[in-house]
Amino acid sequence: MQRRYLKISAILTGLALVAGACAGGTAPSGGTAGGGAAKTVKIYSSLPLTGPSRAQTLTVVNGIKMALDEFQGKDGTNAKVGNITVEYESLDDATAAKQSWDAAQEAENARKAAEDSKTVGYIGTFNSGAARISLPILNNASIVMISPANTATDLTMDKAQEKTYYPTGKRTYFRVIPNDSIQGLVGANWMASLNAKKVFVVDDTELYGKGLADVFVASAPKAGLTIVGREGAPKADNYNSLATKIKASGAEGVYYGGIVDNNPAVLVKNLKAAGFTGPIMGADGIGCDEMIKQMGSAGEGVYSTFGGVSVDKYTGKQAEWLTKYKAKYGGDPQPYAIYGYESAVVLLKAIQDNGGDRAKMADSVKKIGNNYDGVLGKWSFDANGDTSNTAHTGVVVQGGKWVFSKVLN
Repeated sequence: MQRRYLKISAILTGLALVAGACAGGTAPSGGTAGGGAAKTVKIYSSLPLTGPSRAQTLTVVNGIKMALDEFQGKDGTNAKVGNITVEYESLDDATAAKQSWDAAQEAENARKAAEDSKTVGYIGTFNSGAARISLPILNNASIVMISPANTATDLTMDKAQEKTYYPTGKRTYFRVIPNDSIQGLVGANWMASLNAKKVFVVDDTELYGKGLADVFVASAPKAGLTIVGREGAPKADNYNSLATKIKASGAEGVYYGGIVDNNPAVLVKNLKAAGFTGPIMGADGIGCDEMIKQMGSAGEGVYSTFGGVSVDKYTGKQAEWLTKYKAKYGGDPQPYAIYGYESAVVLLKAIQDNGGDRAKMADSVKKIGNNYDGVLGKWSFDANGDTSNTAHTGVVVQGGKWVFSKVLN
């Protein structure tokens, strides 16, 4: 999983995202695609389509299909880029047993894409831990990977991991969502503005959740916060003892790093039952409708940060995209749907740029993503594959919905 400073006007063009849960410039109807002979290439996506994340990831798939349809596709399949046919296959990296992403399943998905000679792109993953698994497999096969959702900093910024993630020595990973180095910081600043100076930090022990919590803790002193406790809390049926510990710590606020799949809603319920009344905040991993459903009435007043803009505040290109989405699928999308769209458009334009040559895709993606003007605003990929788009939004649960609270910086 997992998402981050545009001008206020650009931020307000995306706010409708989280409220519904949580592209590129106009797609050409065709093109020369290098002018070569007709050929067929393939794009895969790998997202957790089983379990609590399903409500979010199905709308990401919808976003991808919208992009394909704008390139002469039909019902999200077999798009045309000049004389190139682009096939699309959606893969599930979650399992029924785990009800969340699974390392073995993600590895299987990545190998399937790597062994398919037609593969030129991979949209995923949703969770940062899953990317850790598939990235080296895809890199060895020279397959470019664009993520609409995962945000862990080590995937792009940790030099010690560079040879592990990029065994070929070439960067083949990009993401259109801001990374956690920003989200953890804006979360700390927002918590301080809520007058919660003493904070207890909890994470779900996964790559995304722990990494996000680490950034929050590191940012706390500059924000004027004191960390009174820190604990890892893997998925469990209850967190009563932890809730009691947090209450006894004197914490005025609680920050959670993790995903909805790992039962943060249960922690919220347990905290409220223990008499905790301070602000409870998480990041994009909990900013979805499923989290609200699981929290019930205990969720009122829970805060979440999100790298982008929420759906209820979309304007300009994002509002136009939202109108098309509603017309095609009905209802508002979840937070990452528009990022799925942007990822797919960039891939399709890269195919158009190099004629569907797998070995040239990474260079073409970087070329396309240079001062790109899409539905997410104007942004560029940096040398690490991260986006320059660092806009963040704060939302809060009110009346059983995520609603816009403030622009974060």
